[in-house]
Amino acid sequence: MRVNLLTQNVAPTYPLTSSIPLSLTIRPACGLPGEYAYPTDSTSLMRMLRRKTDLPSTVLKRFEGALQTGTPAKLLGVELSEGVLTEIGYFVD
Repeated sequence: MRVNLLTQNVAPTYPLTSSIPLSLTIRPACGLPGEYAYPTDSTSLMRMLRRKTDLPSTVLKRFEGALQTGTPAKLLGVELSEGVLTEIGYFVD
């Protein structure tokens, strides 16, 4: 399923912090209803994106850089399998 991934920091970012607490919003890319908020952190999110998507490393590096600056980051049209979505609690009918 193609989804849009949007992040928002849930705590202040500190320069020496290795992992940033995030709220990840998942929305169907096709515009259908079904928004889901998933609490995670930057380290876990990047690990999942590297292992379970086929996004190019340049896209992932740019996204990770946005996470580190504390600004909301987004990835649009990311293909995630039903298994990955179910793992994080987003149930697909």
